[in-house]
Amino acid sequence: MIHLEIHNAIRSIRPAARFIAVGICTAGLLGATAALIGTTPVNAKPEFSAQTKLPCGQCHSNPAGGGKLKVFGEKYKANGFKVK
Repeated sequence: MIHLEIHNAIRSIRPAARFIAVGICTAGLLGATAALIGTTPVNAKPEFSAQTKLPCGQCHSNPAGGGKLKVFGEKYKANGFKVK
């Protein structure tokens, strides 16, 4: 019943307005999908800081951790997450 009401409501809209409404909805769905797919998980792990007794900023450009790694962080990662 609700589906039929929605269908009739959409059909009553002028074609140009319907085209714009569909475009807006499509853009919203594509934007939401891109936001979900395009996110990159943060790989900062507080246990690394606890294990090494070093601050997050030792490996990461961001002092709070996460994001781009410094040279030290790249070496730490390449060494199997062990400090030499």
